[in-house]
Amino acid sequence: MFYLGIILIIYAVAVFLIAGMKPAKIWNMPKIQGFVKILGNLGTVIFFVVWGIIALGFGIWLTVVNWPG
Repeated sequence: MFYLGIILIIYAVAVFLIAGMKPAKIWNMPKIQGFVKILGNLGTVIFFVVWGIIALGFGIWLTVVNWPG
């Protein structure tokens, strides 16, 4: 579970970068454009940020609880 925590932390950082930078190659994917149609541009960014906060929280918790040693 320790490694899952590390992976979730890295995933959260990636989600924050995608939400903040909005790279065209990723932002124009059909699934994300579906979110933009439903939630709007700002709503999609907020959704990603909330999702990143959740992943970061679980990642930190799993890493701390299962710290080796």
